[in-house]
Amino acid sequence: MKNRKVMFVSPQQVETVEEEFVPQELAGNEVLVKLIYSLISPGTELAMLTGKEEWAQLPVCPGYSSVSTIIEVGSGVTNFKPGDVVFHYGCHSEYQVVRASDVFIKVPEDLDLKWVPFTRMATVAFTSTRVSDIELGDYVSVTGLGLVGNLAAQLARLQGANVIGIDLSPERLQTAQRCGIELTINGGEEQVKEQITALTDGKGVSTHIEATGVPQVGVDSLSWIARLGEIIFLGSPRGVYNTDVTDVLNYCHLFSRGSITFKGAHEWRYPSEPDTFVKHSLVRNSKIVFKLIKQKRLQLEPLLSHVIKPEQAKEAYEGLRNHKDQYHGVLFDWC
Repeated sequence: MKNRKVMFVSPQQVETVEEEFVPQELAGNEVLVKLIYSLISPGTELAMLTGKEEWAQLPVCPGYSSVSTIIEVGSGVTNFKPGDVVFHYGCHSEYQVVRASDVFIKVPEDLDLKWVPFTRMATVAFTSTRVSDIELGDYVSVTGLGLVGNLAAQLARLQGANVIGIDLSPERLQTAQRCGIELTINGGEEQVKEQITALTDGKGVSTHIEATGVPQVGVDSLSWIARLGEIIFLGSPRGVYNTDVTDVLNYCHLFSRGSITFKGAHEWRYPSEPDTFVKHSLVRNSKIVFKLIKQKRLQLEPLLSHVIKPEQAKEAYEGLRNHKDQYHGVLFDWC
């Protein structure tokens, strides 16, 4: 059978290739699937496309989050059968073999399939609220309102927080407002600390979620966090930033500077499968996201900017890199 897949062939070079797919005998826990939709993760995949990520040596088939139909299952797979529609972490390859022992979940029948790949972006964002001390009525700020930051802001709001979304893009701020984030600040045009001071009666936010991955943004945000508050690093830090580390550490160490708690929120801090001794897992979070989508408590429609064919992959990545206000949620349609 013919297999289409998106390839990063060299730095900033994207191709959609077609090759013969010859199915191999499946191992006991393996499943052969055919993609329906796959979602681009802008931050991770654009970083891969630079060729500078050691864990993603080019050429490589990228990918992050998918919904697929099962074609065949291995002998040890008992919970799934051919024809089942499943959510899984997968690459942009029309046919692929994945392990049923990884994050691999049957999709509820009444869930619109185009929203399913957004589940992983939401579970990535979920980590920030899982590690937080957010309580009903707290003020929470979020820097970076791309897919993950927007969803983190929505989840913090569902947790009962008064959420302040911060971004440089007026379009992203408008999208956040359409998703229910009523308090927004343009970080390029407004004095963020002063605005937050006014909104919080001079106290600052008790939790700040840093979703840009830009180190300077994380450092700058320390000044508007309330005493005994917390900063949560959701976006993976990238790039070089030189600053006075002693000054940064004093925000954590000195009570007079806030005694701020620093927390990491990488998605893999939790196990994939539910465990008796660990409350949270990627599978549990994913199933909760399914319910939130069905209940329309998570707003996804404003986040979807393009549904395109994989043959348009080059255009998609160029748009995500050069026209971020117009390209954000880009879904490949493989049907």
